Amino acid sequence: MDHPTSLSSRRQFLAKASQGAASLSVLSGITLPHVHAAGSDQINIALVGCGGRGTGAASNSLGLKAQTRLIAMADVMENRLEASFNGLSNKHPDRFSVSADAKFIGFDAYKKAIDMLRPNDVVILATPPAFRWVQFQYAISKGVNVFMEKPICVDAPSGKRMLELGKQAAAKGLKVGVGLMCRHCRVRGELFDRIQQGEIGDIILGRAYRLQGPVGTCFTKPRDPKAEPSELLYQIKNFHSFLWASGGAFSDFNIHNIDEICWMKNDFPIEAKATGGRTDRGDYVDQNFDHYSVEYTFRDGTKFWLEGRNAMKTHNEFASYVHGSKGMAIISTAGHFPSKAMTFKGHNKSAKEIIWRGKQPEPNPYDLEWQDLVAAIVDNKPYSEVERGAMASLVTVMGRMSAHSGQAVTFDQLMAHDHEFAPNVDKLTLDGPAPLIADADGKYPTPYPGANGLYEYVVKGA
Repeated sequence: MDHPTSLSSRRQFLAKASQGAASLSVLSGITLPHVHAAGSDQINIALVGCGGRGTGAASNSLGLKAQTRLIAMADVMENRLEASFNGLSNKHPDRFSVSADAKFIGFDAYKKAIDMLRPNDVVILATPPAFRWVQFQYAISKGVNVFMEKPICVDAPSGKRMLELGKQAAAKGLKVGVGLMCRHCRVRGELFDRIQQGEIGDIILGRAYRLQGPVGTCFTKPRDPKAEPSELLYQIKNFHSFLWASGGAFSDFNIHNIDEICWMKNDFPIEAKATGGRTDRGDYVDQNFDHYSVEYTFRDGTKFWLEGRNAMKTHNEFASYVHGSKGMAIISTAGHFPSKAMTFKGHNKSAKEIIWRGKQPEPNPYDLEWQDLVAAIVDNKPYSEVERGAMASLVTVMGRMSAHSGQAVTFDQLMAHDHEFAPNVDKLTLDGPAPLIADADGKYPTPYPGANGLYEYVVKGA
Protein backbone atom coordinates (compact mmCIF):
# COMPACT_ATOMS: atom_id res chain seq x y z
CA MET A 1 0.00 0.00 0.00
CA ASP A 2 1.13 3.55 -0.63
CA HIS A 3 2.52 5.66 2.15
CA PRO A 4 -0.36 7.16 4.14
CA THR A 5 0.58 10.70 3.23
CA SER A 6 0.49 9.86 -0.47
CA LEU A 7 -3.15 8.77 -0.31
CA SER A 8 -4.08 12.28 -1.34
CA SER A 9 -2.43 15.57 -2.03
CA ARG A 10 -2.33 18.24 0.65
CA ARG A 11 -5.14 20.09 -1.10
CA GLN A 12 -7.27 16.96 -1.33
CA PHE A 13 -6.59 16.11 2.30
CA LEU A 14 -7.64 19.60 3.40
CA ALA A 15 -10.81 19.25 1.40
CA LYS A 16 -11.59 15.94 3.08
CA ALA A 17 -10.77 17.25 6.54
CA SER A 18 -13.18 20.14 6.15
CA GLN A 19 -15.81 18.25 4.16
CA GLY A 20 -18.20 18.00 7.08
CA ALA A 21 -18.20 21.72 7.80
CA ALA A 22 -18.45 22.66 4.16
CA SER A 23 -21.44 20.44 3.56
CA LEU A 24 -23.47 21.58 6.56
CA SER A 25 -26.91 22.85 5.77
CA VAL A 26 -29.31 24.44 8.21
CA LEU A 27 -31.67 21.50 8.37
CA SER A 28 -34.41 23.44 10.08
CA GLY A 29 -37.02 24.22 7.46
CA ILE A 30 -35.39 22.12 4.73
CA THR A 31 -37.74 20.22 2.46
CA LEU A 32 -36.11 16.94 1.59
CA PRO A 33 -36.08 16.09 -2.11
CA HIS A 34 -37.87 12.98 -3.27
CA VAL A 35 -34.75 10.86 -3.23
CA HIS A 36 -36.44 7.52 -2.50
CA ALA A 37 -37.90 5.24 -5.08
CA ALA A 38 -41.23 5.39 -3.28
CA GLY A 39 -41.27 9.17 -3.45
CA SER A 40 -41.13 9.70 0.32
CA ASP A 41 -39.03 12.52 1.74
CA GLN A 42 -38.42 10.59 4.98
CA ILE A 43 -35.01 9.11 5.80
CA ASN A 44 -35.44 5.80 7.58
CA ILE A 45 -32.84 4.58 10.07
CA ALA A 46 -31.89 1.04 11.09
CA LEU A 47 -29.79 0.51 14.21
CA VAL A 48 -27.37 -2.43 14.17
CA GLY A 49 -25.71 -2.78 17.56
CA CYS A 50 -27.89 -1.56 20.42
CA GLY A 51 -25.32 -0.85 23.12
CA GLY A 52 -24.68 2.55 24.63
CA ARG A 53 -22.89 4.05 21.65
CA GLY A 54 -25.38 2.71 19.11
CA THR A 55 -28.30 3.94 21.16
CA GLY A 56 -26.62 7.34 21.49
CA ALA A 57 -26.01 7.59 17.75
CA ALA A 58 -29.62 6.65 17.02
CA SER A 59 -30.80 9.32 19.46
CA ASN A 60 -28.63 11.94 17.76
CA SER A 61 -30.06 10.96 14.35
CA LEU A 62 -33.62 11.24 15.62
CA GLY A 63 -32.95 14.62 17.18
CA LEU A 64 -32.47 16.28 13.80
CA LYS A 65 -35.07 18.65 12.42
CA ALA A 66 -34.95 16.66 9.21
CA GLN A 67 -37.46 13.86 8.74
CA THR A 68 -35.62 10.88 10.21
CA ARG A 69 -37.36 7.83 11.65
CA LEU A 70 -36.05 4.65 13.31
CA ILE A 71 -37.74 1.62 11.79
CA ALA A 72 -35.55 -1.42 12.65
CA MET A 73 -33.15 -2.65 15.33
CA ALA A 74 -30.69 -5.56 15.44
CA ASP A 75 -28.37 -7.08 18.03
CA VAL A 76 -27.08 -10.46 19.17
CA MET A 77 -28.41 -9.91 22.69
CA GLU A 78 -32.13 -9.50 23.27
CA ASN A 79 -31.79 -7.74 26.63
CA ARG A 80 -29.56 -5.09 25.13
CA LEU A 81 -31.94 -4.51 22.22
CA GLU A 82 -34.90 -4.22 24.58
CA ALA A 83 -33.11 -1.69 26.80
CA SER A 84 -32.28 0.41 23.75
CA PHE A 85 -35.82 0.02 22.39
CA ASN A 86 -37.34 1.27 25.64
CA GLY A 87 -34.97 4.21 25.96
CA LEU A 88 -35.35 5.43 22.38
CA SER A 89 -39.11 4.93 22.20
CA ASN A 90 -39.56 6.99 25.37
CA LYS A 91 -37.18 9.75 24.28
CA HIS A 92 -38.29 10.04 20.63
CA PRO A 93 -41.90 8.78 20.47
CA ASP A 94 -42.67 10.90 17.39
CA ARG A 95 -39.71 9.45 15.43
CA PHE A 96 -39.88 5.85 16.62
CA SER A 97 -41.57 3.25 14.40
CA VAL A 98 -39.94 -0.06 15.37
CA SER A 99 -42.61 -2.74 15.45
CA ALA A 100 -42.26 -6.10 17.18
CA ASP A 101 -41.41 -7.80 13.91
CA ALA A 102 -38.66 -5.23 13.18
CA LYS A 103 -36.54 -6.26 16.16
CA PHE A 104 -33.98 -8.84 15.07
CA ILE A 105 -31.67 -11.04 17.17
CA GLY A 106 -28.66 -13.05 15.98
CA PHE A 107 -25.55 -12.81 13.84
CA ASP A 108 -27.64 -12.41 10.69
CA ALA A 109 -29.91 -9.82 12.31
CA TYR A 110 -28.05 -6.96 10.61
CA LYS A 111 -29.14 -8.28 7.22
CA LYS A 112 -32.78 -8.33 8.23
CA ALA A 113 -32.61 -4.78 9.59
CA ILE A 114 -30.82 -3.45 6.51
CA ASP A 115 -33.28 -5.24 4.24
CA MET A 116 -36.03 -3.02 5.67
CA LEU A 117 -34.31 0.10 4.32
CA ARG A 118 -34.67 1.72 0.91
CA PRO A 119 -31.87 3.23 -1.16
CA ASN A 120 -30.72 6.48 0.47
CA ASP A 121 -31.85 5.43 3.94
CA VAL A 122 -29.18 5.04 6.64
CA VAL A 123 -27.95 2.09 8.69
CA ILE A 124 -26.07 2.73 11.94
CA LEU A 125 -23.29 0.17 12.43
CA ALA A 126 -22.38 0.21 16.12
CA THR A 127 -21.53 -3.40 16.90
CA PRO A 128 -18.01 -4.23 18.13
CA PRO A 129 -15.54 -3.11 15.41
CA ALA A 130 -14.61 -6.67 14.38
CA PHE A 131 -17.96 -6.91 12.58
CA ARG A 132 -17.64 -3.55 10.80
CA TRP A 133 -16.38 -4.78 7.43
CA VAL A 134 -18.94 -7.60 7.28
CA GLN A 135 -21.91 -5.32 7.86
CA PHE A 136 -20.51 -2.45 5.75
CA GLN A 137 -20.09 -4.85 2.84
CA TYR A 138 -23.75 -5.88 3.07
CA ALA A 139 -24.94 -2.28 3.35
CA ILE A 140 -23.05 -1.42 0.18
CA SER A 141 -24.65 -4.34 -1.64
CA LYS A 142 -28.06 -3.00 -0.63
CA GLY A 143 -27.27 0.58 -1.66
CA VAL A 144 -27.91 2.22 1.70
CA ASN A 145 -25.98 5.03 3.34
CA VAL A 146 -23.95 4.24 6.45
CA PHE A 147 -23.02 5.79 9.75
CA MET A 148 -20.42 3.58 11.45
CA GLU A 149 -18.79 3.94 14.81
CA LYS A 150 -15.05 4.06 15.31
CA PRO A 151 -12.64 2.33 15.20
CA ILE A 152 -13.56 0.79 11.88
CA CYS A 153 -10.85 -1.89 11.92
CA VAL A 154 -8.80 -3.72 14.55
CA ASP A 155 -5.85 -4.98 12.48
CA ALA A 156 -4.19 -4.41 9.10
CA PRO A 157 -6.09 -7.06 7.08
CA SER A 158 -9.47 -5.67 8.16
CA GLY A 159 -8.17 -2.12 7.60
CA LYS A 160 -7.22 -2.86 4.01
CA ARG A 161 -10.60 -4.46 3.52
CA MET A 162 -12.33 -1.32 4.80
CA LEU A 163 -10.30 0.94 2.49
CA GLU A 164 -11.39 -1.14 -0.49
CA LEU A 165 -15.02 -1.16 0.64
CA GLY A 166 -14.87 2.61 1.01
CA LYS A 167 -13.95 2.89 -2.66
CA GLN A 168 -16.87 0.63 -3.59
CA ALA A 169 -19.29 2.74 -1.54
CA ALA A 170 -18.04 5.96 -3.12
CA ALA A 171 -18.38 4.46 -6.61
CA LYS A 172 -22.06 3.79 -5.85
CA GLY A 173 -22.55 7.32 -4.57
CA LEU A 174 -23.27 6.21 -1.00
CA LYS A 175 -22.75 8.63 1.88
CA VAL A 176 -20.67 7.24 4.74
CA GLY A 177 -19.99 8.87 8.10
CA VAL A 178 -17.51 7.60 10.68
CA GLY A 179 -17.98 8.37 14.37
CA LEU A 180 -14.89 10.50 14.91
CA MET A 181 -17.23 13.29 15.89
CA CYS A 182 -14.49 15.70 16.99
CA ARG A 183 -13.77 16.29 13.29
CA HIS A 184 -17.22 17.92 13.10
CA CYS A 185 -16.64 20.28 16.01
CA ARG A 186 -16.89 23.83 14.64
CA VAL A 187 -14.48 25.23 17.23
CA ARG A 188 -11.87 22.58 16.46
CA GLY A 189 -12.48 23.28 12.77
CA GLU A 190 -11.67 26.95 13.30
CA LEU A 191 -8.55 25.94 15.24
CA PHE A 192 -7.47 23.75 12.31
CA ASP A 193 -7.84 26.71 9.94
CA ARG A 194 -5.85 28.97 12.25
CA ILE A 195 -3.04 26.44 12.57
CA GLN A 196 -2.90 25.90 8.81
CA GLN A 197 -2.68 29.68 8.38
CA GLY A 198 0.41 29.74 10.64
CA GLU A 199 -1.02 31.21 13.84
CA ILE A 200 1.31 29.13 16.04
CA GLY A 201 3.97 28.47 13.38
CA ASP A 202 4.98 25.04 12.14
CA ILE A 203 3.81 22.18 14.38
CA ILE A 204 6.82 20.60 16.04
CA LEU A 205 5.21 18.50 18.78
CA GLY A 206 1.91 16.88 19.69
CA ARG A 207 0.82 15.66 23.14
CA ALA A 208 -2.28 13.64 23.99
CA TYR A 209 -3.52 12.16 27.25
CA ARG A 210 -6.26 9.65 28.06
CA LEU A 211 -5.55 9.05 31.74
CA GLN A 212 -8.54 7.70 33.61
CA GLY A 213 -9.90 4.90 35.73
CA PRO A 214 -11.19 1.64 34.23
CA VAL A 215 -13.95 2.37 31.72
CA GLY A 216 -16.25 0.36 29.53
CA THR A 217 -15.49 -3.35 29.69
CA CYS A 218 -11.70 -3.00 29.59
CA PHE A 219 -11.21 -5.11 32.75
CA THR A 220 -13.11 -8.41 32.84
CA LYS A 221 -13.57 -11.13 35.43
CA PRO A 222 -13.53 -14.81 34.39
CA ARG A 223 -16.68 -16.16 32.82
CA ASP A 224 -19.08 -18.14 34.97
CA PRO A 225 -20.20 -20.95 32.62
CA LYS A 226 -23.45 -21.41 34.55
CA ALA A 227 -24.45 -17.76 34.33
CA GLU A 228 -22.99 -17.22 30.85
CA PRO A 229 -22.90 -20.51 28.93
CA SER A 230 -21.82 -18.89 25.65
CA GLU A 231 -18.16 -17.87 25.61
CA LEU A 232 -18.76 -16.01 22.36
CA LEU A 233 -21.54 -13.83 23.77
CA TYR A 234 -19.48 -13.28 26.93
CA GLN A 235 -16.64 -11.91 24.81
CA ILE A 236 -18.96 -9.73 22.74
CA LYS A 237 -20.58 -8.33 25.89
CA ASN A 238 -17.09 -7.53 27.23
CA PHE A 239 -15.72 -6.51 23.84
CA HIS A 240 -13.24 -3.90 25.15
CA SER A 241 -11.38 -6.77 26.82
CA PHE A 242 -10.67 -8.74 23.66
CA LEU A 243 -8.41 -7.62 20.84
CA TRP A 244 -10.30 -9.55 18.16
CA ALA A 245 -13.57 -7.79 18.99
CA SER A 246 -12.50 -4.18 19.52
CA GLY A 247 -8.75 -3.74 19.24
CA GLY A 248 -8.89 -3.51 23.03
CA ALA A 249 -9.16 -0.47 25.24
CA PHE A 250 -6.25 1.15 23.39
CA SER A 251 -7.99 1.24 20.03
CA ASP A 252 -11.45 2.06 21.29
CA PHE A 253 -10.56 4.93 23.62
CA ASN A 254 -7.31 6.47 22.37
CA ILE A 255 -8.32 6.86 18.74
CA HIS A 256 -10.03 10.22 19.32
CA ASN A 257 -6.92 11.88 20.75
CA ILE A 258 -4.75 10.32 18.07
CA ASP A 259 -7.08 11.55 15.34
CA GLU A 260 -7.17 15.08 16.80
CA ILE A 261 -3.38 15.40 16.63
CA CYS A 262 -3.26 13.95 13.10
CA TRP A 263 -5.95 16.40 11.99
CA MET A 264 -4.11 19.44 13.27
CA LYS A 265 -0.79 18.15 11.91
CA ASN A 266 -2.57 17.47 8.60
CA ASP A 267 -0.74 14.18 8.31
CA PHE A 268 -0.60 10.63 9.66
CA PRO A 269 2.46 9.14 11.43
CA ILE A 270 4.74 6.69 9.68
CA GLU A 271 6.22 5.00 12.77
CA ALA A 272 5.39 4.15 16.38
CA LYS A 273 7.63 3.20 19.29
CA ALA A 274 5.70 2.29 22.40
CA THR A 275 5.84 0.77 25.84
CA GLY A 276 3.16 -0.52 28.16
CA GLY A 277 2.29 -3.16 30.67
CA ARG A 278 -0.07 -4.78 33.13
CA THR A 279 0.26 -4.03 36.82
CA ASP A 280 -1.46 -5.96 39.60
CA ARG A 281 -4.54 -7.20 37.77
CA GLY A 282 -5.88 -9.69 40.28
CA ASP A 283 -8.13 -12.20 38.54
CA TYR A 284 -8.98 -10.04 35.50
CA VAL A 285 -8.65 -12.07 32.31
CA ASP A 286 -8.81 -9.36 29.62
CA GLN A 287 -6.02 -8.82 27.05
CA ASN A 288 -5.39 -5.14 27.78
CA PHE A 289 -2.40 -3.40 29.23
CA ASP A 290 -3.46 -0.82 31.79
CA HIS A 291 -0.87 1.76 30.74
CA TYR A 292 0.58 2.75 27.36
CA SER A 293 3.11 5.32 26.18
CA VAL A 294 3.58 5.84 22.43
CA GLU A 295 6.02 7.99 20.48
CA TYR A 296 4.64 8.58 17.00
CA THR A 297 6.84 10.00 14.25
CA PHE A 298 5.53 11.98 11.29
CA ARG A 299 7.15 12.01 7.87
CA ASP A 300 8.92 15.33 8.58
CA GLY A 301 10.51 13.85 11.73
CA THR A 302 8.34 15.68 14.26
CA LYS A 303 6.94 13.72 17.18
CA PHE A 304 3.64 13.09 18.85
CA TRP A 305 3.40 11.50 22.31
CA LEU A 306 0.34 9.67 23.53
CA GLU A 307 -0.09 8.66 27.17
CA GLY A 308 -2.90 6.27 28.05
CA ARG A 309 -3.75 4.70 31.40
CA ASN A 310 -6.65 2.95 33.11
CA ALA A 311 -5.99 2.87 36.84
CA MET A 312 -7.70 3.94 40.04
CA LYS A 313 -6.43 6.75 42.30
CA THR A 314 -4.08 8.19 39.68
CA HIS A 315 -3.82 11.54 37.89
CA ASN A 316 -6.67 11.95 35.41
CA GLU A 317 -6.34 13.95 32.18
CA PHE A 318 -8.24 13.82 28.91
CA ALA A 319 -6.69 16.36 26.57
CA SER A 320 -4.75 17.02 23.35
CA TYR A 321 -2.22 19.77 22.59
CA VAL A 322 0.04 20.83 19.73
CA HIS A 323 3.13 23.01 19.97
CA GLY A 324 4.33 25.13 17.08
CA SER A 325 7.43 27.17 16.36
CA LYS A 326 5.62 30.33 17.54
CA GLY A 327 3.23 29.05 20.20
CA MET A 328 0.88 26.27 21.25
CA ALA A 329 -2.75 25.26 20.99
CA ILE A 330 -5.24 23.39 23.11
CA ILE A 331 -7.24 21.06 20.86
CA SER A 332 -9.30 19.70 23.70
CA THR A 333 -9.02 19.87 27.44
CA ALA A 334 -12.34 18.58 28.73
CA GLY A 335 -12.83 15.30 26.91
CA HIS A 336 -14.78 15.21 23.68
CA PHE A 337 -17.11 18.11 24.39
CA PRO A 338 -16.71 21.03 24.79
CA SER A 339 -13.24 21.32 23.29
CA LYS A 340 -12.37 24.67 24.92
CA ALA A 341 -9.82 25.14 22.12
CA MET A 342 -7.36 28.03 22.38
CA THR A 343 -4.11 29.30 20.89
CA PHE A 344 -1.24 30.92 22.80
CA LYS A 345 1.77 33.04 21.91
CA GLY A 346 4.13 30.86 23.94
CA HIS A 347 4.20 27.33 25.28
CA ASN A 348 2.54 27.97 28.61
CA LYS A 349 -1.20 28.02 29.10
CA SER A 350 -1.12 31.55 30.39
CA ALA A 351 -4.16 33.83 30.19
CA LYS A 352 -1.84 36.68 29.26
CA GLU A 353 -0.59 34.75 26.21
CA ILE A 354 -3.98 33.81 24.69
CA ILE A 355 -4.29 34.67 20.99
CA TRP A 356 -7.70 33.14 20.36
CA ARG A 357 -10.35 31.32 22.35
CA GLY A 358 -13.13 29.27 20.74
CA LYS A 359 -16.59 30.74 21.05
CA GLN A 360 -18.74 29.26 23.82
CA PRO A 361 -21.10 27.51 24.20
CA GLU A 362 -20.09 24.95 21.60
CA PRO A 363 -22.58 22.91 19.57
CA ASN A 364 -22.50 19.20 20.39
CA PRO A 365 -20.28 17.37 17.83
CA TYR A 366 -22.36 14.20 18.26
CA ASP A 367 -25.24 16.16 16.75
CA LEU A 368 -23.08 17.94 14.19
CA GLU A 369 -21.76 14.73 12.63
CA TRP A 370 -25.36 13.71 11.93
CA GLN A 371 -26.27 17.14 10.58
CA ASP A 372 -23.36 16.91 8.15
CA LEU A 373 -24.19 13.39 6.98
CA VAL A 374 -27.89 14.09 6.47
CA ALA A 375 -27.10 17.39 4.72
CA ALA A 376 -24.98 15.44 2.21
CA ILE A 377 -27.86 13.00 1.65
CA VAL A 378 -30.35 15.85 1.23
CA ASP A 379 -28.09 17.74 -1.18
CA ASN A 380 -26.85 14.52 -2.85
CA LYS A 381 -23.21 15.56 -2.46
CA PRO A 382 -20.21 13.21 -2.28
CA TYR A 383 -19.53 12.32 1.33
CA SER A 384 -17.21 9.60 2.61
CA GLU A 385 -15.19 9.48 5.81
CA VAL A 386 -14.02 5.89 5.28
CA GLU A 387 -10.45 6.59 4.21
CA ARG A 388 -9.84 9.01 7.04
CA GLY A 389 -11.55 6.70 9.53
CA ALA A 390 -9.50 3.73 8.34
CA MET A 391 -6.25 5.70 8.54
CA ALA A 392 -7.00 6.89 12.08
CA SER A 393 -7.89 3.32 13.06
CA LEU A 394 -4.72 1.90 11.48
CA VAL A 395 -2.43 4.48 13.06
CA THR A 396 -4.02 3.54 16.38
CA VAL A 397 -3.36 -0.15 15.64
CA MET A 398 0.27 0.74 14.85
CA GLY A 399 0.78 2.24 18.32
CA ARG A 400 -0.97 -0.66 20.03
CA MET A 401 1.05 -3.22 18.08
CA SER A 402 4.29 -1.50 19.05
CA ALA A 403 3.40 -1.55 22.75
CA HIS A 404 2.19 -5.14 22.71
CA SER A 405 5.11 -6.48 20.66
CA GLY A 406 7.85 -4.30 22.14
CA GLN A 407 9.05 -3.45 18.63
CA ALA A 408 9.27 -0.21 16.67
CA VAL A 409 6.58 -0.52 14.00
CA THR A 410 6.42 1.43 10.74
CA PHE A 411 3.20 1.99 8.86
CA ASP A 412 4.54 -0.11 5.98
CA GLN A 413 5.32 -2.98 8.37
CA LEU A 414 1.84 -2.74 9.80
CA MET A 415 0.17 -2.88 6.41
CA ALA A 416 2.28 -5.88 5.37
CA HIS A 417 1.48 -7.80 8.56
CA ASP A 418 -0.75 -10.85 8.22
CA HIS A 419 -2.16 -11.17 11.74
CA GLU A 420 -5.93 -10.98 11.49
CA PHE A 421 -7.44 -11.60 14.90
CA ALA A 422 -10.74 -13.06 13.67
CA PRO A 423 -10.50 -14.01 9.98
CA ASN A 424 -13.78 -15.95 10.13
CA VAL A 425 -15.81 -13.30 11.94
CA ASP A 426 -18.35 -13.35 9.12
CA LYS A 427 -19.09 -17.02 9.87
CA LEU A 428 -19.80 -16.76 13.61
CA THR A 429 -23.04 -18.29 14.88
CA LEU A 430 -24.86 -18.02 18.21
CA ASP A 431 -24.16 -21.67 19.05
CA GLY A 432 -20.61 -21.69 17.69
CA PRO A 433 -17.19 -21.14 19.27
CA ALA A 434 -15.56 -17.78 19.95
CA PRO A 435 -12.51 -16.63 17.95
CA LEU A 436 -10.51 -16.85 21.20
CA ILE A 437 -10.83 -19.77 23.63
CA ALA A 438 -9.92 -19.61 27.30
CA ASP A 439 -7.42 -22.10 28.70
CA ALA A 440 -8.17 -24.60 31.46
CA ASP A 441 -7.82 -21.82 34.04
CA GLY A 442 -10.27 -19.55 32.22
CA LYS A 443 -7.52 -17.21 31.05
CA TYR A 444 -6.74 -15.81 27.60
CA PRO A 445 -3.39 -15.08 25.90
CA THR A 446 -2.07 -11.63 26.73
CA PRO A 447 0.58 -9.57 24.93
CA TYR A 448 4.15 -10.22 26.07
CA PRO A 449 6.60 -7.65 24.57
CA GLY A 450 9.62 -9.25 22.96
CA ALA A 451 8.21 -12.76 22.88
CA ASN A 452 6.40 -13.01 19.54
CA GLY A 453 7.99 -10.66 17.00
CA LEU A 454 5.33 -8.33 15.63
CA TYR A 455 2.50 -10.60 16.75
CA GLU A 456 0.60 -9.12 19.68
CA TYR A 457 -0.09 -12.54 21.16
CA VAL A 458 0.01 -16.17 20.13
CA VAL A 459 -2.34 -18.99 21.02
CA LYS A 460 -0.56 -21.95 22.57
CA GLY A 461 -0.75 -25.02 20.40
CA ALA A 462 -1.95 -23.06 17.36
